[in-house]
Amino acid sequence: MKINILSGALGAEIIGLNLDSVNQNNIQALNNLLLEHKVIFFRDQNIDSEKLIYLGSMFGLIEEHAYVKGLDNFPQITRIIKAPDEKNQWGEGWHSDVSYDITPSKIVILKSVKIPPIGGDTVFANMELAWETLDEEIKNIVKDKKALHSSNGSSFFVENYAQMESNGNIGERYSNEHPIVRTHPETGNKILYVNCTYTKKIIGLSDEEGAVLLEKIFRHQERLDLSCRFKWTENAIAILDNRSIQHYAIADFYPNRGLGHERIMDRIAIVGDQPF
Repeated sequence: MKINILSGALGAEIIGLNLDSVNQNNIQALNNLLLEHKVIFFRDQNIDSEKLIYLGSMFGLIEEHAYVKGLDNFPQITRIIKAPDEKNQWGEGWHSDVSYDITPSKIVILKSVKIPPIGGDTVFANMELAWETLDEEIKNIVKDKKALHSSNGSSFFVENYAQMESNGNIGERYSNEHPIVRTHPETGNKILYVNCTYTKKIIGLSDEEGAVLLEKIFRHQERLDLSCRFKWTENAIAILDNRSIQHYAIADFYPNRGLGHERIMDRIAIVGDQPF
């Protein structure tokens, strides 16, 4: 097995490991790689939906998406489809998956099914490093505060995506408060746990003061030196620690740039803990 580090901030491509060989006897070694690098990548992983579900189950209980219908035979798998004539990309914008949930996903696994010949990369950012490098004055303000996270409602996940089908849950809008600085339950590391997609306000500050502060934090989280970028190939898999990183699916292959291509990904997520 060979480990190729992708950046100084996070990310590693693991070469020579077939994920269909992962079982209860070696899952801890894989989890250790994940904790060290925060997102790990594997190419040429020709595993079907059943094996993808089995892989996810090694990390814990797999959840179904709150708003989007999964595959008919595997409802825990969300198939993310960008049609060739669409500009929008599901997952575009910096975010930590389902941070609006009371127990946000601890791990997300993405498998590429169909990849455009150009574009469609995903960028990942290290939120432990974001906390470490945050301005000390801002640290002192937010270190003991909570922020409100909201799901934005069902239309946010399906309205602008022709191939994304609602599961019928159109009435619920989930919101929860989480610490702005959460503690990783396995490593004890501190994590800057807000994101520009789902975090709406800082509890205990006025709307105006909180908005200004959040905007500064969001711009800090976007720093390139906190990130790594992965160029997808078909049958590649990314396993990401959703507690300690954010990611951004880049939509740079849309029709009015002459790059109209379909992009298909399969996603599963593992139930996490309530942030503390």
